[in-house]
Order: sequence, then C-alpha cells, then structure tokens
Amino acid sequence: MDRVSLTPRPDWRAAVEARGLAWHTGDDGQPYWDESAYWRFTAEEIDRIEAATETLYGLCLEGIERLVGRGDLGLWGYDPTAIALIEQSWRERDRHPSLYARFDLAFDGRDLKLLELNGDTPTSLVEAAVVQWWWLEERFPQMDQFNSIHEGLVEALSGFRRDAPAGQMLHLTCVRPHAEDEGTIDYLAACAGEAGLPREVLGLEEIGWRTGDGPGRFVDLADREITALFKLAPWEWLLADPFGDRLASEVLGGRLRLIEPAWKMLASDKRLLASLWEMFPGHPLLLEATTSLVQAQGYGAYARKPAHGREGANVVLFEGGQAVASASGDYGGDAVVYQRRARLAHARGSRGEARYAVLGSWVIGGLARGLGVRESSGPITSNMAQFVPHLFEP
Repeated sequence: MDRVSLTPRPDWRAAVEARGLAWHTGDDGQPYWDESAYWRFTAEEIDRIEAATETLYGLCLEGIERLVGRGDLGLWGYDPTAIALIEQSWRERDRHPSLYARFDLAFDGRDLKLLELNGDTPTSLVEAAVVQWWWLEERFPQMDQFNSIHEGLVEALSGFRRDAPAGQMLHLTCVRPHAEDEGTIDYLAACAGEAGLPREVLGLEEIGWRTGDGPGRFVDLADREITALFKLAPWEWLLADPFGDRLASEVLGGRLRLIEPAWKMLASDKRLLASLWEMFPGHPLLLEATTSLVQAQGYGAYARKPAHGREGANVVLFEGGQAVASASGDYGGDAVVYQRRARLAHARGSRGEARYAVLGSWVIGGLARGLGVRESSGPITSNMAQFVPHLFEP
C-alpha cells in the first residue's frame, strides 16, 4: 500500500461533473475530488480488506442481535418508540433488509482495524461507485479496482422490487439544499431505475401529510401515497421532527417501509464500538473501546467520539492525558465513546504536507463491494477530507 503522485487530467472538473460529482471542489476552492495522487494496493491487501469487511459486518450483526435480545436499549437513551421501531425492524430484517453501509477502517499496510461503522446515512457513494471507476478506465485501464458498488446496488434494489407489491414506487428523499446529499439520492434513483423500480425523488420538506375521511398518509407532491421511502437523513432527526410520531406509527403499523430500517440506529451509534469490544475482546480487527473515561486513560492514546457524530465532528484525540487534536461540530452534548488510537496510513503530498488516509469499505446487500479512500491533513478525518482514487494490479 503506497501513495503515488500524479498529474491531474486537464479537464478533471468537467470529467467528474459528467459522472454526477458536482461537489468536486470545496467552498475554500480546494478540490474535494483529488486526482493529484492515488493509493496503490496489492491484490493480497485488497483480498484482506474484503475479507475483513465481511467479518466485521458479521460481528456487528451478532452484536446488534445481542443488544436487542438483552433488552437494555433504554440504557443507551432510546425512548420506548425508538426501541419498538428497532426491535420490530430487527425481527423483520429478513423481509426488509438494509441496502448499504460503510465501514471506516484504519490500515497502514500491516494492521487493519475498525474505526467505526456508518450504517444509517453513509455518503461518498457517487465518488466511490462511479467517479473513481471512470478515472481508472481513462488513466489506468490495465489496472483493477476494488469496486463493484454499482452492480451491488442494482442487485439489491432488484431484490427490493421482487419483494415489493407490484408497481410499488420507491420515494427517495434528503434535506435540501445540499449538493452531496441530492447527488447521492439522484444516483440511487438511477440505480433503482436500472433495477426496474418506479421511483420519485423529492426533498424532505416536500413530503406531505394527507388527511381526509380515512387515516392520514404521507404523500408526495402529486398526492401519491408514500409506502417505501429511502431517506438520506438520520433516524434520530426524523423521530425528533414534529411529524416523528406519525412516522413511527406508520412504520410500526406496516404502512410505510423506510430504507435504512430502524435497527440501523444501532449500526450508526458509536457506542456499538464499546459493545463489540465487550462481546469480542481481543478480536484482531477491533480496537479497544469503552464508555468509561477511566478505562480509556489506560490506553495511553485514545479518541473521544460522540455517539451520533458524523464526519469527525467533535472528535478529540488524547495522548498521555492531553488533547493533541480536535474538531469542532454540533455534537458537543452527545454521549461519548472512547477508542484506542489506531495507526492510519500516512504519506507526504506533492508539497511535502502530511496526508492521513482512512479506508471506506462498502457493504451492499451484506457483501463487501468496494473501497473509497479519504485523506486529511491531520489525524482526524473531517468534512474537509478529500477523496483520492485507488487501484491495484490484477
């Protein structure tokens, strides 16, 4: 595993926009999509990442099974409605499986460790599934890439179509305006179309509630009832919404199916990391993790993470009891988990600057399907991270 510098294509902005990546440049003018380098892996390393991803997904499913079975979700702060949604969706997971998830992995070519699981609303999908594949086709057609994400999405959505009532429409929604989220659901809508699913994209604020002589129903702008909804918004946000009680009632009553299902609340809660270490202590793919500060201080070097944080927000890194790096964010009042620090792959950029890489390994329909690499200038992977393509020699 190593980082290789490369001269970007002269027309790279137009090239990635043509593949659906409109958010290729940050507000600061720096490229988010960065093809001034790529990460090169060996085939053996790719095999190892693929196997580790599927092993970790199995551990997470087993861990969630135990958490639901123990009946102690109230200790995590979930209210009775959320618990009912989680438990029902877990019982019915064979009929209503999830679509996707993304593991963030630390890998330096030697140690491979789980950093966290983005199980509810993972992004960086378009760049991982589509844009870096076409970059490879143009620049290195003789090479390969760990990437069957698109095929996996179409296969999974084809399964949803087969299991759904005939003609059922899939609605897809996110909070607008947000270029990345809108681009993600537009891409997933295209995948649904390829799978033969009728689909409609709308903003979260465009979903209506229709009342009349009968029971109320969620509807789209054409007054069509919404019965299957892909939502690129966290479950905790939806349940806190003024319509959250109605949403919960519709889902619990079997009149509305959400993708991802409610058990993914646990798969996106970083306290799962502590539970996994408790259940599988010493597992070679896991880092020690705990909700106890006293225990964490025994690690020497550790990260403090908010339970529901995203994109590195409010993460603080400690060494010898002192904070050495931190990121701001909106999750300062959240419950926290402490995790032993891991060694990230790091290299020097073309100007000698430090580059730290985190691997995003995608699970589609329960199988490892592909890889995306994000880089930061520091050891916390934040919303300022850049996406860098990868390849390996077949």
